[in-house]
Amino acid sequence: MPNSSTHRPANPGSLQFPDTAIDEGLRQYMLRVYNYMGGGLVLTAVVAYAAAASGLYAALYGTLIFWLIILAPLALVLLLGFRIHKMSLGAAQTAFWTYAGLVGVSLAGLFLAYTGASIAQTFFIAAAMFLSMSLYGYSTGRDLTRLGSILFMGLIGLVVASVVNLFLGSSGLQFAISMVGVIVFTGLTAWDTQRIRDMYFADADETIAGKSAIMGALALYLDFLNLFLMLMKLMGHRRD
Repeated sequence: MPNSSTHRPANPGSLQFPDTAIDEGLRQYMLRVYNYMGGGLVLTAVVAYAAAASGLYAALYGTLIFWLIILAPLALVLLLGFRIHKMSLGAAQTAFWTYAGLVGVSLAGLFLAYTGASIAQTFFIAAAMFLSMSLYGYSTGRDLTRLGSILFMGLIGLVVASVVNLFLGSSGLQFAISMVGVIVFTGLTAWDTQRIRDMYFADADETIAGKSAIMGALALYLDFLNLFLMLMKLMGHRRD
């Protein structure tokens, strides 16, 4: 998962908000992060539905272009993760929106594999879980740094298990991966929110803060999207 290179305070969980002006500034900063994230999710959903309904996904599936679309978002994540502080704010925004759109094309198959009611139900459940954990991460005075390290190890385990299951095709292992994935991405939502909150105090420059907001939005976007996908594998109803 991409993370901003912004330095964290020595004890982020103990940060205090000294006055109303800083609270208001923090609120505006977090709103910017959530607006980016929400806009990215809307763009992904619209592109996914359009690609499925128009037949574009079916036409591209299995072709070289399809695999390029699958790999391009990874390249954009790496670009943002390693080069964002050398990019202009406009270029970083363009990379983020392009990423969200390409992910939409790659996820269009969900609308073909699962019922619309199932997708909507799972989305609202994922949204409720995400919002509750993000609120916790924002408001808690507990330092979640150690939890983040544990969750990151769990994330690595998920990736390894998923690769292994590509060859095994075990439904039991897939169920276990999905269950652990829900736990990991639920926890990462709280951890990332606290980390993003702390970025506000570290980034006094408006341009740097704007780029940090994009990276924070990308992290929360990935947390929500992966939580949603894990829940779809557990709860989704496939079309007949």
